[in-house]
Amino acid sequence: MDMLSCHLNRTSDVPLYEQLYIFIKTEIIDGRLEYGSKLPSKRKLAEFLKVSQNTVETAYEQLVAEGYVDGIPRKGYFVLAYADLEYVHQAEASAEDEKEEETVIYNFHPSWVDTENFPFSKWRKYAKNSMDMQNHSLLLLGDSQGEFELRREIAHYLYHARGVKCAPEEIFIGAGSEFLLQQLVLLFKHQTVYGVEDPGYHVISRILSNYPNEVHPLEVDDEGVDVSTIENKQMNVVYVTPSHHFPYGSVLSVNRRVKLLNWAAAAVDRYIIEDDYDSEFRYSGKSIPSLQGMDQAGRVIYLGSFSKSLIPSLRISYMVLPKLLLQKYKNKLSFYHCSVSRIDQHILTQFMKNGDFEKHLNRMRKIYRRKLEKTLEMLKPYQEKLQVIGEHSGLHIVLAVKNGMDEKELIHRATEADLKVYGLSFYSMEKRYRGDPKIILGFAGIPEEELPKAIELLLVSWGFFSNSIDVG
Repeated sequence: MDMLSCHLNRTSDVPLYEQLYIFIKTEIIDGRLEYGSKLPSKRKLAEFLKVSQNTVETAYEQLVAEGYVDGIPRKGYFVLAYADLEYVHQAEASAEDEKEEETVIYNFHPSWVDTENFPFSKWRKYAKNSMDMQNHSLLLLGDSQGEFELRREIAHYLYHARGVKCAPEEIFIGAGSEFLLQQLVLLFKHQTVYGVEDPGYHVISRILSNYPNEVHPLEVDDEGVDVSTIENKQMNVVYVTPSHHFPYGSVLSVNRRVKLLNWAAAAVDRYIIEDDYDSEFRYSGKSIPSLQGMDQAGRVIYLGSFSKSLIPSLRISYMVLPKLLLQKYKNKLSFYHCSVSRIDQHILTQFMKNGDFEKHLNRMRKIYRRKLEKTLEMLKPYQEKLQVIGEHSGLHIVLAVKNGMDEKELIHRATEADLKVYGLSFYSMEKRYRGDPKIILGFAGIPEEELPKAIELLLVSWGFFSNSIDVG
């Protein structure tokens, strides 16, 4: 055979050789690698997957040891016939099916939002009006960049709320920031070297790592991303969350913003991807202006989304391309149809045009502020052992826990109490464990009246005080 198209996750805790071994084993069990098939040479597969030959050799030796392949000196590795493979496959599947479904009372996921206060009646009204004969054209494919009316509403909102300077013609709508990022990767050269905040939004680094590009972690501190780490490496494109770093919540300082913009302007192939994922929810001080609004050289690509401001399942995100990339995108990627339903776009357009989006944001800011205050109030008595990070904005906080438990044990104890929490290491490319273990605690998705109970259950599971509540 020519090659094995195995996608290795370099950010996973599972070693690369084990991922490769599992992949080949599954291919054999499922019959996609037939009896007698010759596996690629160790050297060629290592070059193709961009891993060491030792990684490939270790995976192959494990397969030989378990009888899936046979290694013949000076000839290579060949798939063996194994009569029991079908039975093994069925047994593994049955074991998987028999796993008990995880029970979770409260999920502190940092990306969850309040769904109970979604404006159902207003949205239903616009949805009903959209499905009308006079809108029959919505049943056809529309503009590849997204509906012009929606792009116009977004441009108007961005200018007044975030200081973003753009025209509707510069906006592209897509089904999630992940989809838009993949389009950007196709737009850039294969030699592009990326820098990604670490810790940060883990999906970004995972997407980029699946392409043949270098991806480097960028350190983050109280002033945001450390620009010096960018200047010291040959990077072309950096991904940052300057208005509210995920997950620490730090704001990129003015000094570093200027340095970052100067770095981008110093070479023709340098760009900054600014992800402004939840800037609507800031609870103290003025709103932080966008990096794009400061950009004079046209080097900032602005990403925004309605996942936090409305609902994640709507899957409507957008990006603003600088003029230097706009024509290049149209020449190279204009054949892509817009990945978002025209009907959903039309509903959102009416929702924004009639002022309901702004009303919804104002209401949700108050609700999320109350939820944050209740969370902080519950944690305050334990501030000597619970350091709160990033409590001024967003839908989550970070807890540095000082009770003698490591991250793994903190998560395990919460799981035993039917609670779901998320460790900082999950969001780090390099799995850094500096300082006290940290838990990212999302408070937005838990009902306001149940939030004190949820926090207390979590504190009980971590041994901060005896259980004094009726958990039902």
